[in-house]
Amino acid sequence: MERIFLSPSRYVQGKDVIKKAGTYIGKLGSHALVLADKLVWQIAGNNLAKTLEQSHIQVEKVVFNGECSNSEIERVTKLSKKANSNVIIGVGGGKTMDAAKAVANNLNIMLTTFPTTASTDAPTSAVSVIYTDKGTVESYRFYNRNPDLVLVDTRIIANAPPRFLVSGIADALATWVEARAVKQSCSRILIGSAPTIAGQAIAEKAEQILFAHSVQALEANKNKLVTPAFESVVEANTLLSGVGFEAGGLAAAHSIHNGFTAIDGDIHHLTHGEKVAYGTIAQLVLENRSLNELDRYIQLYLQLGLPVTLKDIHLENATDGDFNKIAEVATAEHETIHNMPFKVEPEDLVMALKGVDAYVKNYKKRHGWKDE
Repeated sequence: MERIFLSPSRYVQGKDVIKKAGTYIGKLGSHALVLADKLVWQIAGNNLAKTLEQSHIQVEKVVFNGECSNSEIERVTKLSKKANSNVIIGVGGGKTMDAAKAVANNLNIMLTTFPTTASTDAPTSAVSVIYTDKGTVESYRFYNRNPDLVLVDTRIIANAPPRFLVSGIADALATWVEARAVKQSCSRILIGSAPTIAGQAIAEKAEQILFAHSVQALEANKNKLVTPAFESVVEANTLLSGVGFEAGGLAAAHSIHNGFTAIDGDIHHLTHGEKVAYGTIAQLVLENRSLNELDRYIQLYLQLGLPVTLKDIHLENATDGDFNKIAEVATAEHETIHNMPFKVEPEDLVMALKGVDAYVKNYKKRHGWKDE
């Protein structure tokens, strides 16, 4: 089986990178379609468009409707084709950037991602998560190439709500946990190849950086500061996690996230990373990891304010039917939970989901943790 390493062609991160956007994007095309939702247009989209126009790049502005669905991708593809754009720029969150990837692939044009938060690893990857118009995970789309350019302005990200940074940390902390399982089971990564040593090393490095710097980075974010710790965590959330998951593989944590999307209720108010956080600890429970390792993750998650109990994820009153539905979706035939080094039955997963709640409550009791 071949080993394949995937990564963006160029990654640029730093304060005020937006001011240099024209220099970097101008190498990719002269007519850009900029895709952003209404809020992101105010935060960064208009400034980016102005910078591009000053660099003599023609700009077509399109408002993203909020879901990376087949209908939204088709709509934006038609607009881009009509505008004759030769580069598309997805500005904002993961769903916007995933939609931009799909449009670039449909039209075979150049692609730039410009995240305004460090909340997901979507900016670097060659995959889109496709949702229904109502927000339920429907499928994955895989592409032949990663983004041509990733621009990360850390001043913009430092001004984003801290919840987004924490969500990205949670998503990134799953990277090594899942890549390790793929390695142990000799499974394949998302595109069907074997994982590379480089991809697994990057995934492990992401975990090291996050345990070392996440608390400091969160405090910097709360005060809208760009510090070395903040820069390190933004890179871990975006580049290391993005390359790490794609070249290292996924396992149970993200499948559990997908299971959560199958039920109704307040759980949908949680971010992608917040749901993955619970899934990560559930994977550690499934693997029967040591108490020390569980405590290590639980401690950091509590310090960051991540949801780690059933009450936190709005499932304290969930029925057996709810848990069974989550487990059935998470263990569906196509899910990455089957990359675990052992078979996970739906009942096993239900027990693990409930086990997380019990372990966290036990941790709080042993360590005298008081909820605010």
